[in-house]
Amino acid sequence: MSDVTDLDEFVKKYNVLKSEIAKVIVGQDEVIDTLLLSIFSGGHSLLVGVPGLAKTLMVNTISQALGLQFKRVQFTPDLMPSDIIGSEILDENRAFKFLKGPVFTNILLADEINRTPPKTQAALLEAMQEKAVTVGGKNYLLSNPYFVLATQNPIEQEGTYPLPEAQLDRFMFEVNLTYPTFQEEVDVVKATTQNMEVKIQPLFSPSEIIQLQKLIRKIPIADNVIEYAVSLVGKTRPNTGQSTEFINTYVDWGAGPRASQNLVLAAKTHAASKGKYSPDIEDVQAVATSILRHRVVRNYKAEAEQISIEDIIQKLL
Repeated sequence: MSDVTDLDEFVKKYNVLKSEIAKVIVGQDEVIDTLLLSIFSGGHSLLVGVPGLAKTLMVNTISQALGLQFKRVQFTPDLMPSDIIGSEILDENRAFKFLKGPVFTNILLADEINRTPPKTQAALLEAMQEKAVTVGGKNYLLSNPYFVLATQNPIEQEGTYPLPEAQLDRFMFEVNLTYPTFQEEVDVVKATTQNMEVKIQPLFSPSEIIQLQKLIRKIPIADNVIEYAVSLVGKTRPNTGQSTEFINTYVDWGAGPRASQNLVLAAKTHAASKGKYSPDIEDVQAVATSILRHRVVRNYKAEAEQISIEDIIQKLL
């Protein structure tokens, strides 16, 4: 019964959390929901959007409301792995001392991750996967909880280093940010052109978030819901027994097993945020697009016929 009580309490605090974030961020409800699902599931997210959509402000506000430490790194072509992980330096006693980089935080915003060479991308992605870094033969554990929210600019692709599919797979969600509506933009302009200071109240602590992540993993899930999630991922793989003619025609590569794991975990978190004690197929469908979007690779035929990844995923649901 204590788990049920904890879940009920989580729903109340989750709604208050969204209200707290809304003090600063106007609109973008779906994006904020997905980022919060990612954090309470213990996964990382990739935010794709044009400049000026308040990506940095959104992540900073969320980290404040969650009571977590936040750091930001602007990725550039000359950024080295040691710039984000840290390096060993000689101290005043001529002994080596490890100077921690910005990766040692709770929430790291990796701004424009596609602007830095693969060597630096790989260093960050290793930290994301292992939750630890190795420098000078010593292993250093990262903070817990630990999340990477990376941003990517979809407009300028000249001189960038797009993340390979294997590294994209490390991200639980890909979140697409769109322009605000007319009224939302009016509200943003009003709020940001006055002398208004908004204080964000921290509603959680790092230890509470770790406990909630454990609680969400304990949520029971029916076998048919797991089978639906695995079957959905299986349908994205062309030229297999589960694939349709549509997928065989328009898709080059489908999603791997990590997508199935993420679908089930995100469905549990989605159900918990809505006050449900067990996820159903609708919860899997609610998170499917953001989880599969960066894992399914469409071919040139799909691009030529202007069939988007979202169109392909919707055909499978």
